Amino acid sequence: MNFDLTSEQEMIKRAIREFAKEEVAPGALERDRTKEFPLAIFNKLSKMGIMGLPFPEEYGGGGADTVSFAIVTEELSKACGSTGITYSAHISLGGAPLYLFGTKEQKQRYLTPICTGESLGAFGLTEPNAGSDAGGTRTSAREVNGEFVINGNKCFITNASYAKNMALTAITGEEDGKKEISAIIVPTEANGFTILDNYEKMGLNASNTTELVLENVSVPSENLLGKRGEGFKQFLITLDGGRIGIGAMAVGIAQAALEKSLQYAKERMQFGRSISSFQAIQFKLADMAMKIELARNMVYKAAWLKDQGRPFKKEAAMCKLYASEICMEVTNQAVQIHGGYGYMKEYHVERFMRDAKLLEIGEGTSEIQRIVISRELGC
Repeated sequence: MNFDLTSEQEMIKRAIREFAKEEVAPGALERDRTKEFPLAIFNKLSKMGIMGLPFPEEYGGGGADTVSFAIVTEELSKACGSTGITYSAHISLGGAPLYLFGTKEQKQRYLTPICTGESLGAFGLTEPNAGSDAGGTRTSAREVNGEFVINGNKCFITNASYAKNMALTAITGEEDGKKEISAIIVPTEANGFTILDNYEKMGLNASNTTELVLENVSVPSENLLGKRGEGFKQFLITLDGGRIGIGAMAVGIAQAALEKSLQYAKERMQFGRSISSFQAIQFKLADMAMKIELARNMVYKAAWLKDQGRPFKKEAAMCKLYASEICMEVTNQAVQIHGGYGYMKEYHVERFMRDAKLLEIGEGTSEIQRIVISRELGC
């Protein structure tokens, strides 16, 4: 068993850590306040060749692996959760379904712009009445004269304002009362396609979270992604990979909270000495460090299994569940260690805690992860 990163992974880690420290972290607090999308950061990541990192070079990707993707997501999230979730969704939700299920022509046309950073990747699954119950999809796609005519709504969609094309699920038929759900690639500039960026969020304020309204949007039938009627299955497979990204995000945010807390504990004087010398604080920091390391190992294991072509559904659910829950716990303790200052925005840890909460909800709630794990156990 070898826990060492490869030389390529180490190189990626060093490069992205330096980039995150110099380019991402300095403006994170201000972006959280202003809700400004970090477009300039992603333009720079594009020039670095990071935007298509785990996809083949023939489509403009970097030919790297899932572990490398997890490393980049962790380091970006450590500097800024909004940047981390934008990148994670771009790769695992936007690019992955095109790579996994698209034809060669579809990959060349739609995946390549994602890999080169010309377009951000986005994924249209969630609807107002179809959250955890994604099978409750109501968006419809009626096939008429070689075209799909799509009507419906999607909500809580990441990156859509900056995506040129995106895959989304829609009902393409019904048999014996059972919905036939398919995945379809839709240009976001198509007539009748409206993107609304109006959400007031608790955290991750600099990320792009949108509502989609589709009114008689027509796309060619050749825009069907994968096999007709297998869209729901395809998107569940996509979510397995996406959960590795959420786990990596959680590790990054938790690591940032630990580092801020350790620094503060060493500097903060009470009763004539630094609070880092008090056992109560030492135990908090020790528990935070231990749980972060466990979460990181779980994320890397799930990523490694995926790279080996082995089953990883259970491990992806486990790493997402555990990492997101300890991230919430660690950020909460970070605020506690900072005391009254932890409640103030300038100390960052309250932002970490607000950003962390989404990770227990997005890409399958903690409750859904427990269902996935129990089913994989054979319950």
